[in-house]
Amino acid sequence: MPVVNRAGRHVLTGALCAGLLLTACSAPRTATGPAGAAKEPASASPVQGAPRPAPPAQIPGLGPATRSSIPATSTQALVVKGDGPHSHQSTAVLFERDPAAGWKAVSQPWPAHNALRGWTTHHRAGDLRSPIGVFALGDAGGRLPDPGTRLPYDQSEEFNMPGTGFLGEPLEGSFDHVVAIDYNRLPGTSPLNKVRPLGAAKGGGVWIHVDHGGPTRACVSLQRDDMRQLLLALDPAKHPVIVMGDAGTLGR
Repeated sequence: MPVVNRAGRHVLTGALCAGLLLTACSAPRTATGPAGAAKEPASASPVQGAPRPAPPAQIPGLGPATRSSIPATSTQALVVKGDGPHSHQSTAVLFERDPAAGWKAVSQPWPAHNALRGWTTHHRAGDLRSPIGVFALGDAGGRLPDPGTRLPYDQSEEFNMPGTGFLGEPLEGSFDHVVAIDYNRLPGTSPLNKVRPLGAAKGGGVWIHVDHGGPTRACVSLQRDDMRQLLLALDPAKHPVIVMGDAGTLGR
């Protein structure tokens, strides 16, 4: 039976500890959280099949050509869609654009009238058609006082409109409130300004005004309460425009 002295026991004990220490140091380490649980390794690439952010919303019913005509600076658009190229009945909806989410309606659909003979892309004075296109809205006015619009507003008795319309309806009060459509006019002036940069033959004096219950000569008309809502909503800082025409043309 071998005899192990006290010195030998110390040598063996020290060697055993050294071996255990080397084994522990060479073993792979596992990261742990505060509670000692092992952490999942970080993913080196995005999760396959993750949903992509939705693209910004577009205004319904507008085709690529029409959308491209809306200035990038405009974040407010009144869209007036005619029932047909020869119809004098339309529907108007006010839209606003959020930089991330895109366009959304901020009004109910408003019944509207346009010119007696419908729409045209080549408006001429007296053709009884409304011009198709995208036009700025920057100036307002009317026979009645400013209802609180942020647009420049010209109150004048010259906005009086006597007589009767195409259906025999009275025109009185049609110009109580108006917003000038920047078709063949000098922006930044009263809607009453008669300067025609494209020439008199191209027509002018195309407005949004109070509806009188029938077709217009070239303008767009809204019912009185809707006209007031529009005036209160339009904001020059949003560079408002009107997008107007028959539904088929606007869809191109």
